[in-house]
Amino acid sequence: MTLPAIEPATEVAGFELTDDHKRLVAEVRDFADRVVAPAAYEYDTKRSLPYDIIGQMGEMGLFGLPFPVEYGGQGKDYLSLCLAVEQLGRADQSIGVTLEAGVGLGVMPIFRHGNEAQKQEWLPMLTSGKALAGFGLTEADAGSDAAGTKTSAVLRDGEWVINGTKQFITNSGTDITRLVTITAVTGEELRADGSIKKELSAILVPVPTPGLVQEPSYDKVGWHTSDTHPLTLTDVRVPQANLLGERGRGFANFIQTLDEGRIAFAALCTGAAQGCLEEAIRYSKSRNVFGRAIGSNQYIAFKIARMQARVHTARLAYYDAVFKMMAGKPFKMEASIAKMVGSEAAMDNARDATQIFGGYGFMNENPVARHYRDAKILEIGEGTTEVQLMVIARSLGFDA
Repeated sequence: MTLPAIEPATEVAGFELTDDHKRLVAEVRDFADRVVAPAAYEYDTKRSLPYDIIGQMGEMGLFGLPFPVEYGGQGKDYLSLCLAVEQLGRADQSIGVTLEAGVGLGVMPIFRHGNEAQKQEWLPMLTSGKALAGFGLTEADAGSDAAGTKTSAVLRDGEWVINGTKQFITNSGTDITRLVTITAVTGEELRADGSIKKELSAILVPVPTPGLVQEPSYDKVGWHTSDTHPLTLTDVRVPQANLLGERGRGFANFIQTLDEGRIAFAALCTGAAQGCLEEAIRYSKSRNVFGRAIGSNQYIAFKIARMQARVHTARLAYYDAVFKMMAGKPFKMEASIAKMVGSEAAMDNARDATQIFGGYGFMNENPVARHYRDAKILEIGEGTTEVQLMVIARSLGFDA
């Protein structure tokens, strides 16, 4: 049996940051250190979104980074968004994911697939950070499995009548949430083999709208500051013009959005891994046991060296994906690699940092404890590790 040849990598994108990128990193890092980090424990304990901090992020233009100026954006590139998310995630993953999801799941679908009227109506308020939007894809039996979608939308007298439930929807129940885009079954087709193919479309649902109920927020293990709600839609009526993109293309369009979003999510993971690394370095150099810093022990130094290697690898992985994306090259596999490698780096670094801190690492006021609680969802959200492996395997020609 002759196995197909594996072509070696022949091109590595140039990863040099521009001066503009470097200024952005410095600005957001300073903001994260001065504003986000000192408030992280307080808001984590309250389990509430810090609207004052979100407002400051809006004033900095972070929610509008990758969007054109005519829609209220900053006219920057997608790498700029990733760099900002990384620096915020380093200090507080909840704040980092509020930006990542707010842009990637809230604004980007409208920018990519909305018509001009929809863009003019929604983008300026969302890119300013004065409003947030969520994307309702996941259901009890649906998410990666589009065929499991049960939420329905029926066209009656020029309106979509929507019924169903959604779960795990980020930014869907805040005081400034103004929109939720949902996927729904808008029709069915009987195939020749007798099976039924569901037509899935995306529809814009303003908040508030009668019949849309934001159920009580989840009692989560981590990401306590991030807003996450289940949604119930009962005879929700919105205009026919609220269809986002082409009818029947809702899931396909969202998958495209998700591919892009995974890169920014990988940046969030990298930031979390970096935050754990920095805390471990600081503590290992200042904590003295038996007359010397614990970092002078080779075991601790080597553990931190592995943490650094994970951060470096995770950052290179998402840089590779985002540079390919911005160059207009295929990036689906690279995005999945970046998301998987980054989330595992964050989880491993959080575990090692907590071990280095010992008992102090088990106290919630310690940043590494919060990273330890928060990091697990990074291996689940926006596509589990198993989904990423499936995408990678299929990219290599396997029927996984």
